Amino acid sequence: MTYVDTSDISAQVFITVLLLLLIIAPLVSLGVLRLFQSKKKSGIMLIISGAAVYGVFQVVMSITHMFA
Repeated sequence: MTYVDTSDISAQVFITVLLLLLIIAPLVSLGVLRLFQSKKKSGIMLIISGAAVYGVFQVVMSITHMFA
């Protein structure tokens, strides 16, 4: 097993990734759960919310990358 070198990652990027993953993953998983519970409107809205947060994440990361 090898170790991954994370010294190139700044603390700001790490915190941004951590916080947004804590938002994206639960939204998508709750959306799938709601779909299995036959609550289609709620499930689709949660999945769309997860995709929207992912889009915001991409914008934030591109802005962060431009100023780095």
